[in-house]
Amino acid sequence: MILRSRRESDELLKMRSLNTRMELTQEERLHYFNLEKGYEGEVQFDRKAEVIQEERYFINDLLLKINNSYFQIDSTLISQEVIRLIDVKNFEGDFCLDKDRFFLVKTGREYKNPINQLNKCAAQFRQLLQDLKLNYLVEATIIFINPEFTLYNAQVDHPIILPTQVNRFFKSINDTSSKLNDGHKKLAQQLLSLHQTTNPFTQVPNYQYDQLKKDMYCKFCRSFLVSLQTHHFVCGKCGGHETIEAAILRNVKEFQLLFPERKITTTNIYEWCNVDLTKRTFCRVLKKNLSSFGKTSDSYFI
Repeated sequence: MILRSRRESDELLKMRSLNTRMELTQEERLHYFNLEKGYEGEVQFDRKAEVIQEERYFINDLLLKINNSYFQIDSTLISQEVIRLIDVKNFEGDFCLDKDRFFLVKTGREYKNPINQLNKCAAQFRQLLQDLKLNYLVEATIIFINPEFTLYNAQVDHPIILPTQVNRFFKSINDTSSKLNDGHKKLAQQLLSLHQTTNPFTQVPNYQYDQLKKDMYCKFCRSFLVSLQTHHFVCGKCGGHETIEAAILRNVKEFQLLFPERKITTTNIYEWCNVDLTKRTFCRVLKKNLSSFGKTSDSYFI
């Protein structure tokens, strides 16, 4: 049973919008692409995890805090006998572990050692359980989900699941029966209540309203080559179709995400979309889907 579904983080959504509407630096683009790739890997993991049977709780994307220190868990799997902390990695290419070094063989570029990160996360989680006066067996595992990933020098006792072992990993879980009780339910509820909604790890570049391109772009390929045809926007690049109403509401959500301090008004969304539609059309869509406050020119929507 999934108690907390996976969703794109606000950081990823913001970086996706900024990558579309402004020129990012090389470092910022790399960070954005890593976020996209990481989320893609987590979604792949979720699809494979659908085979898990019997009574188990799945909690995705937990951000917890202990002693003023934050730690993230991609997936927490609560079973009868054990709590599994799962870190999903979507690395691609030939990598090598050499003592504490974790690097790409082709270029020699080093990355943070995922085993060290995992061990720190597991220690913090166990400490959290102790503070809650709970006693559960905790196992932490890194799953390398990308089939194009190879790791040299991996040891048998490393907490690692390689791409060729993922299906067997889930089979081994299913081969162990699991019956949950009220204690497991209480644990899951406590973890959900401790989830931190503000992530201190986010790395979104500074941006101003005037920096960003105002225009309607394609929902599917993010190209600005869209045109109005009857009641739809049609992309000249990929051929994607989106209704006028859906496109306006999509842009409202993006505007809210990037500029939470700005009010949703007909004029603001009209300027943000910068498309050949009348203000009356924007007003109609906003009134239909949002709550209106104020009168005439001072009205805004939430």
